[in-house]
Amino acid sequence: MECELVSQKRDMLFLFFLNITGGRSELAIKAKNLEKSFDGKKVLNDISFSVKKGEVFGYLGPNGAGKTTTVRILTGLIKPDRGEVFVCGRNVSKEPVKVREKIGILPEVSNVYPDLTAWQNLMLASQLYGLEKKVAEKRGEKLLKEFGIYGVKNSKVKTFSKGMKQKLMFCMALISEPEVIFLDEPTSGLDVASARMLREKILEMKDLGTTVFLTSHNMSEVDVLCDKVAIIKGGKIIAKDTPDGIKELVGGSVAVEVKFENGFGNGVELSKLRGKKAGDRYVIYTTDPNETICQIVEFAKKKRVRIISINTRSPSLEDAFLKILGEIV
Repeated sequence: MECELVSQKRDMLFLFFLNITGGRSELAIKAKNLEKSFDGKKVLNDISFSVKKGEVFGYLGPNGAGKTTTVRILTGLIKPDRGEVFVCGRNVSKEPVKVREKIGILPEVSNVYPDLTAWQNLMLASQLYGLEKKVAEKRGEKLLKEFGIYGVKNSKVKTFSKGMKQKLMFCMALISEPEVIFLDEPTSGLDVASARMLREKILEMKDLGTTVFLTSHNMSEVDVLCDKVAIIKGGKIIAKDTPDGIKELVGGSVAVEVKFENGFGNGVELSKLRGKKAGDRYVIYTTDPNETICQIVEFAKKKRVRIISINTRSPSLEDAFLKILGEIV
């Protein structure tokens, strides 16, 4: 009798939870303990993270870190050796088709057919998603106009520039009105105007409640777009936080940049100030920029070397990214 009462209370609590949440998870993506190896080499090692609905989530790392493998698992293209992934509340390994109906994918490498027109490519994508013809045509026309390529819809894609192809690929990824969209280097190689247009579109999607999973090497872009960031290295996630939280890991509130005449210094000269070589400049992270600048001036006088430029700035996401990876030299 006592066990039955406990069970009834548990069921009532569960029903109450369903009532206040609508029975839906607040997570768009949940990855738990993912592992994957190729030819005996472990590419992913116990990867876990989650993405809330409506977030823009940045997934960063150097080449070969495991980003592409992660995305392929999240989109159901390959299965993990261990662990589970849920996208839009569905287990990707068990229901890959159901998951693909709810997601859009913009790959870094073009997936358009060059000998087809823009319109034919877009309609082909709509058929793969099982959209009705009238719905697809209405959405397709709207998307091509939004991205500024409606006037060339009947032109073959092989005549398109990289920017035009990228816009068409974005249209193809959005034709199904996905709940979650995966963007792999969406603005790579684009001109300034096209890159800005695509960034604005990403923010617009976020405002409409679409979840965006973004991989990019453009740190300033990630800083502007992302709510949360995860950094992966060697198949392991080594940092997860907001962009500002990641930047705080640099250890100083201000970055002082100094350039000496003739590129003076060899990386050891400013060791007492913890100066790091960055191109033809040194960067020093500090919580007391006034004192640091005075020390730099005294150092220059002592070494009889001219200061060409000196300025202060807040540490960037790129600074933090490189420090976390251990790549600042």
